[in-house]
Amino acid sequence: MKAFRNVRRLLPALFIVTVLAACNDQSTEKAPTATGQQTTKAAPAVPLGSGFDFYVLSLSWSPTWCGDNDPKGKSSQCEVGGNRGLIVHGLWPQNERGYPDFCPTRQSDRVPSSLGKQYLDLIPSMGLIGHQWRKHGTCSGLSQEEYFAVTRAAWERLTLPSELAPPHQEKGLRVAAIEDALLAKNPGMTKDAVAVTCEGNRLEEIRICFDKSLNFRACPAVDRQACRKESVSLPPAL
Repeated sequence: MKAFRNVRRLLPALFIVTVLAACNDQSTEKAPTATGQQTTKAAPAVPLGSGFDFYVLSLSWSPTWCGDNDPKGKSSQCEVGGNRGLIVHGLWPQNERGYPDFCPTRQSDRVPSSLGKQYLDLIPSMGLIGHQWRKHGTCSGLSQEEYFAVTRAAWERLTLPSELAPPHQEKGLRVAAIEDALLAKNPGMTKDAVAVTCEGNRLEEIRICFDKSLNFRACPAVDRQACRKESVSLPPAL
């Protein structure tokens, strides 16, 4: 009987220990879920512009521009050894017909160097950065910081094919092949969202159309301004 009474005294303690162990097991099982929720972050929203219909991301074939405007490589964009092919010319707010430019804004006309230097890897000239802001960025409905952040986001949305890597020797490409290569690397892009332009027989620019959330979209008016030559030449990078 004495042993039975001892067991009865121990039962409440055993019950508490069992409950605590179960709680600890539940905490251990839930921990990975909580950790996963903390490390999974939604992609930041793109600031939405206003006062226009869509964007055109203009990519300039730098060797063509430099050959016409700075053949001695005095500017940072054209310096020898820079090995630049396509650079960002600008992100242009566009309407279905025409485009706005040099819009009135409360923002400064001048892009501070502290901001502009963050984008020299895309637009390798403070002069071009300032010009793009004054002509196009002021019409985006965005602040300077937002406009250039969206410019980078548009660039990063795009995957360039190997065919458009800067060559060491001049080469020729069919315009249709350039478009096909871009489409193959960028799901959702269609041929009427791309316009390849030329300067004479040389590649000048590639223009890609995005909606305000940076999804590829058709832009027939921009596409109609594309080069009508079957093939273009790609001058080599410096």
